[in-house]
Amino acid sequence: MIRKILLTRQFKEFVENERSAGLMLMACSVLSLMVANSYLGPEYLEFWKMYLGPLSIEYWVNDGLMAVFFLLIGLELKRELIKGELSDLRNAMLPIIAAIGGVLLPAALHFSLNAGTPYQAGIGIPMATDIAFALSILALVGKHAPTSLKVFLTALAVIDDLIAIIVIAVFYTSKFSAMYLFFSLGVFGVLLIMNRLKVASLIPYMVLGAVMWALMLKSGVHATIAGVLLAFTIPFARLREGERSPSYKLEHLLHRPVAFLVLPVFALANTGITIGTESIASLTSSNSLGIFFGLFIGKVVGITVLTFIAVKAGLCRLPRFLKWSHIIGAGFLAGIGFTMSIFITNLAFKGNEAVINNSKMAILLTSLISGIVGYLWLLANAKVSGEADEGDAFSYDDDTVTPETSAA
Repeated sequence: MIRKILLTRQFKEFVENERSAGLMLMACSVLSLMVANSYLGPEYLEFWKMYLGPLSIEYWVNDGLMAVFFLLIGLELKRELIKGELSDLRNAMLPIIAAIGGVLLPAALHFSLNAGTPYQAGIGIPMATDIAFALSILALVGKHAPTSLKVFLTALAVIDDLIAIIVIAVFYTSKFSAMYLFFSLGVFGVLLIMNRLKVASLIPYMVLGAVMWALMLKSGVHATIAGVLLAFTIPFARLREGERSPSYKLEHLLHRPVAFLVLPVFALANTGITIGTESIASLTSSNSLGIFFGLFIGKVVGITVLTFIAVKAGLCRLPRFLKWSHIIGAGFLAGIGFTMSIFITNLAFKGNEAVINNSKMAILLTSLISGIVGYLWLLANAKVSGEADEGDAFSYDDDTVTPETSAA
């Protein structure tokens, strides 16, 4: 019997938009690299350092625009927890355990090479997975990739992002101000009250969200965390019969701007890497090797081994049509760090442009290698085993949370 997989329309839109975002990221990254290493390079790099009001353009991008990206990540995570792959603990255990393995081993490998050195702060760099790039490469595999693999990789990457967000909040905080954090959390409390009162309009959430962002920025805790907190205050349940929930509306509204504006601008602002003899030589530094071994080796080994142990111990099981070769392939694709890895690099080595430049180069090269190996692995194993699309039937459940569901 053909297996019927229940996918929400939001998940379908999510996958399609992440593919597009990945293509845009690739194009913008190549463009940025070319311009940065042309005769226009100095002017191009200086442009991002120019001040626009109290902050530089680069700062507005990394702390302002990326807060919108984190807002979308928060909305997607909330959806997955309430009615997606992570809503059922039995289904969620596999990607949760896989994500933990894909975070701990990469961090341990980087730390083992850089403990006690100025590069130790980069321990969070190889923890991250870029959803957009990973799903874009998986899309190239086409019908040889079962739907269950796409769901698994998406859930794994979402959990991965959540762990990265926690790492950013806890370990990459500077010039901490308890007073501003207190005020910021006070605004968060007001937003939660609005949620309980079932305020349907998105406008007050956005206005107070901006206030929370500004206060979080002043507190020293990275301001993008405000985007995640805001996401969890937006009502997920339908507040009126026949209407979309506010969370659904906002997530749907943000997909394209994030895919075609926020992430491409982030790529342009952060991949202007100047390639010279010094940066090439830096690829053998302990930091670059930690990033390489963490993303390329740590991800696939951590995900595969911990998942294998969990399945053999009976904690979870592989979904139908998902094979161990798929898990290994997903592990390679999870080694595409890019957006989140670059983001953490900026925080870890803030003010040290040379180390940031060299770390970004290591991230780009490792992500490229991981993507190519992951693609070839999945394609080769599919051809060897004669795999094809298993013919999953799709049933799209369009925003089925009812008014009776408690506000979330």
